[in-house]
Amino acid sequence: MPQSLSVDRTAPGQPAGSAARDIATTIHPFTNLKLHQAEGPMVITEGEGVFVRDENGKTYLEAVSGLWCASLGFSERRLAEAAYSQMLRLPIYHTFNHKATDVGIELAERLVNLSPSDLSKVFFVNSGSEANDTAMKLVWYYNNTLGRASKKKIISRVNAYHGVTLAAASLTGLPKNHRGFDLPIAGVLHVECPHYYRYGLPGETEEAFATRLANSLEQRILEEGPDTVAAFIAEPIMGAGGVILAPATYWDKIQQVLKRYDVLLIADEVICGFGRTGEMWGTVTFGLEPDIVTCAKALSSGYVPIGAVLLSHKIYDALLKGSETNGVFSHGFTASGHPVASAVALETLKIYEERDILSHIRKIAPRMQDGLHRFAAHPLVGEVRGIGLIGAIELVADKAAKMPFDPADAVGAFLAARGQHHGIILRAIGNVIAFCPPLIIQESEIDLMFDRFALALEDTLAMVRERKLATGESVAV
Repeated sequence: MPQSLSVDRTAPGQPAGSAARDIATTIHPFTNLKLHQAEGPMVITEGEGVFVRDENGKTYLEAVSGLWCASLGFSERRLAEAAYSQMLRLPIYHTFNHKATDVGIELAERLVNLSPSDLSKVFFVNSGSEANDTAMKLVWYYNNTLGRASKKKIISRVNAYHGVTLAAASLTGLPKNHRGFDLPIAGVLHVECPHYYRYGLPGETEEAFATRLANSLEQRILEEGPDTVAAFIAEPIMGAGGVILAPATYWDKIQQVLKRYDVLLIADEVICGFGRTGEMWGTVTFGLEPDIVTCAKALSSGYVPIGAVLLSHKIYDALLKGSETNGVFSHGFTASGHPVASAVALETLKIYEERDILSHIRKIAPRMQDGLHRFAAHPLVGEVRGIGLIGAIELVADKAAKMPFDPADAVGAFLAARGQHHGIILRAIGNVIAFCPPLIIQESEIDLMFDRFALALEDTLAMVRERKLATGESVAV
């Protein structure tokens, strides 16, 4: 007979209550499962504006918008009302077999009107992972339709993040996403990460670094054979890889190579899309001309799962031809264009327009970037980088030598934990601390965010010094 969930079966000193129930039932993504058994979760129960509250009543400033997605914060009533209203009117329907919903049609029209370049068609999915997985399938379908059966390889970049499905995790260029999963799958290649601070050679300018990477991409295409390389996928800003902005002239030079060998450009806008960089799309900020754009997260402010793949005319024309040849376009998900998700996303886009969210971002972005750079001289800070309302601070063991901390020392994780102690939720990506607050954040809240981060950074400095003293190392920080 099942026991009541309210029964506390933990031993003394172990997590109790909600945390114990979580440990007993839930597998957490991107979590050390063994450590989680001992420590349990922070249980978040409420949100208001840019703040969230845990089950003990403690409030935290959410500096990364949950997972880069809560663009309108954690209490936008209009989105809740849009979901409720749609649930009452039409809670579920599909888009298979010539079916559509009115709200899905309106959302697609708005996305096309907002889209960069000549993107004119929208395919709905439920996440960024599904969007990038779909993009890869469509590229294969496109080339099959054109009779180019060998032109299938997709080039991504080291440190890129594109999701966790079999295809999307393969496109991701992070080894931890491959270990133990037999990934990447065949046909996915990776070229260098465009992080000038970390990978630029001594005396090499940003422009020279960009030229070297473009030449490397071209050489890889030639080695593989241009008739086998179908697409290059890239985030305008590499988010989960460490908030990495490409060096000056990188995108111009990369796109010249792609055009030379008829290689499609897929822009992963899952994090950058909908205002994060100060433009509606990161592709606009950095001058990209993509054939395919994938988006999710801020499309609905993260309130419900939804994503989209935006396609150029030439891609869609191939889908038409292929569908005629094959009898049907055999791709889609039960919840593609789900009416409730569509209603929430549509309301999100309306709010962006009505509140002129881009003007707000452009107004407060200098406060955000100035706040980041106030830490540039700190002894633990190697590089500060960012644009708009996204940025990062990279921690180093030796500032002059750009020497990173040993991953085993978990310095970034220590800082994030101290941040929680001081009332801020940060994202530690190894030695990198990421910032991506809700787009609705105000200047006073930006100041509070960095004040709380400063306390965590000083705690981390004290910890590093204590460790050095304990091991007899020279204390240079």
